[in-house]
Amino acid sequence: MDSRRAESFSDGVFAVAITVLVFNLLPIADRTAAGLHTRSLAHYWPAYVAYVVSFLTIGIMWLNHHLMLAQVTRVNRPMLVLNLLLLMGIVALPFPTALVADHLTGAGASHGQATVAAVTYGLLMIEISVSFGLLWLYMAGHAGQLGGRQPGGVPRIATIRFTAGNAGYVAATLIALVSPLTALIIYGLLAVYYMFEHLPEPAADDTAAGTDPGSATRRP
Repeated sequence: MDSRRAESFSDGVFAVAITVLVFNLLPIADRTAAGLHTRSLAHYWPAYVAYVVSFLTIGIMWLNHHLMLAQVTRVNRPMLVLNLLLLMGIVALPFPTALVADHLTGAGASHGQATVAAVTYGLLMIEISVSFGLLWLYMAGHAGQLGGRQPGGVPRIATIRFTAGNAGYVAATLIALVSPLTALIIYGLLAVYYMFEHLPEPAADDTAAGTDPGSATRRP
C-alpha cells in the first residue's frame, strides 16, 4: 500500500482527536453563566492547562508522524497494525485530559482523585510513546521492504533521541503518585522535547528504496 493512504487516514484521526479536546472547555461557559468574571474563569485553570498540554502533545505527534511516514514510500500489514495501536491511543487522549481538568484541583477533588487522573493520563501517554517507538523501530529495520528514503539508513542516534521520551513518561507517571501537578508539568515538557526534530529529513528522491534493512541499526 502507498504510504500516502496510511498518512491520509492517520491525519483524519489526529484531526478528530485534537478537535475533541475543546469539548472539555465548553461546559465552563455553562458553569460561569450565573456570574461571569475573571475569577470564575481562572478557577478552571486545570482545564486550560490540560487542554494546552494535550493539544501540544497531539499536534507535535502529528508533526513527527508526518515526518516518520515521509521516510518510506509504502507500508505493509505489520506497520499498519502498529500504526493502528498508535492511533488508538491518540484518539483516546481527550478522555484522560477531561479527568485531569475535572479532578486535578478544586473543592470537590481530593488528592486521590487527582492522582488517579494524572496516572491515567500517564499510562495512556506510555502506550502512545511505546507505539510510536515500535512503529519507528519497525520502519527503520525494514527500510528496504518499505522503500526507505534514507540512502545510508537511519542514524542510530536519531532512534535513541526519538525513543528517549518513553522513560520520561514512565518517570512522570510514577511521580504522579506523589504530585499530580508536577507530573502534568513533565508531560508538557516532554511535548516540548518532541517539538524539536529528532528524526532525519527524508531524501528528496527515492533512490534509497533499496536500502539494506539492517543498515538502520548499524550506522552510528
